[in-house]
Amino acid sequence: MLRYAIKRVGSLAISLIVASLVIFACIEVIPGDPASFMLGINAQPDTVAALREELGLNASLGARYLSWVTGMLSGDFGTSYTYRSPVAEIIGDRLWISLPLALIALGLTVLIAFPVGILAATKRGSWADMSVMGATQLGIAIPNFWFAMLMVLLFAINLRWFSAGGFPGWENPLAALKALTLPAIALALPQASILARVMRSALLDTLSEDYIRTCRAKGLTQRQALWRHALRNAMIPVLTIIGLQFSFLLAGAIIIENVFYLPGLGRLVFQAISQRDLIMVESVVFLLVFAVIMVNFAVDLAYAWVDPRLRGRA
Repeated sequence: MLRYAIKRVGSLAISLIVASLVIFACIEVIPGDPASFMLGINAQPDTVAALREELGLNASLGARYLSWVTGMLSGDFGTSYTYRSPVAEIIGDRLWISLPLALIALGLTVLIAFPVGILAATKRGSWADMSVMGATQLGIAIPNFWFAMLMVLLFAINLRWFSAGGFPGWENPLAALKALTLPAIALALPQASILARVMRSALLDTLSEDYIRTCRAKGLTQRQALWRHALRNAMIPVLTIIGLQFSFLLAGAIIIENVFYLPGLGRLVFQAISQRDLIMVESVVFLLVFAVIMVNFAVDLAYAWVDPRLRGRA
């Protein structure tokens, strides 16, 4: 297991280096000058030149890349062109909204998908299975932003159980969790539909294996064969989807954050792009890529834990 983990750490480091180069290159090829954008079209050339010097935009590409990477390694993400504040502080404030939202949504996804998928697999062909498949197909087809607006209309405007948007801060944890409830549900239901279908398919494939029939022939009940053998062996594709879903929930919730006016990382990236705040875009995108790579690393370790055969192939 240790050898397997060490090799995965090496792959993780290479992925981060390549990602940093790609992100920096993509940001640099975007047309337009941040200094000119910040000062407006009527700015004097000497004023623009002075601002470029202040922002460090006159340095060579290599120097700027090394400055950015070494700064991130020491926890210094630079200073935002727009907010004139340390990028790390801004990201930290926004992360305390996006990360809990993603974790709550992922928890709801797993809590819904696992029992539903297991029920559909064990009751294959029954009314329960058909009901689950129909509901999950509907959950996949409905856009989450449209579902979010329906929940705002019902629970915020008509019933007044929740606020329509905004975030009160973590000074009052109950109010903060209440503000994240509707966005988390809007994010979780489509993902739960996908995960439930994957769980059902993986379990059906596993339950048809010869070793499951052997377990049943030796006297194990269907429930015992399911929980002792089939479920664990069906978890590899399920873990893959969970890892991808967490990455999506953390980095791809920009539409839901805009529907509920949540000041999270998604809205921060959108605002930074529109304001040509390159250092902010680079840092936030790299942080999100880092989170995705770390989640994939954790999923790889979970593979090895679920299926010991993978450890010997490392």
